[in-house]
Amino acid sequence: MKATLQKLLLLAPLLFLYGCGQGEVSFADDIQPIVENSCISCHSGKGEGAMASDYLMTDYNSIMKGTVHGTVVVPGSRMSSSLYLVVAGKTAPEIRMPPHNDESFAQGRGVMLSAETIELIGLWIDQGAKNN
Repeated sequence: MKATLQKLLLLAPLLFLYGCGQGEVSFADDIQPIVENSCISCHSGKGEGAMASDYLMTDYNSIMKGTVHGTVVVPGSRMSSSLYLVVAGKTAPEIRMPPHNDESFAQGRGVMLSAETIELIGLWIDQGAKNN
């Protein structure tokens, strides 16, 4: 119960902004900085993620292109988007991103994204994953 209350309190500012019409998530202002801080080191050039899945996250078009296995972002549906599922911890621990646990298949290690950051990615996808 206490953990649920803490999560709600953490999400309250985002929900407030979204409910007040201030909540359109911007790729350039909100999502790209997350990608640059938490994803790009592995998902560009010869990074581990780029080599393993052919998934580049260098810009909007590459993020939307997906991997050799298919689409990663389904505009309008976070729960159909593997990008959201892997960062939100809704997959097997071995494929969660950024890799941050000993069970991870990836060799590199990052830091798990905050609940606010994960929600922001989810909102961006739910709002159509626009290049704005």
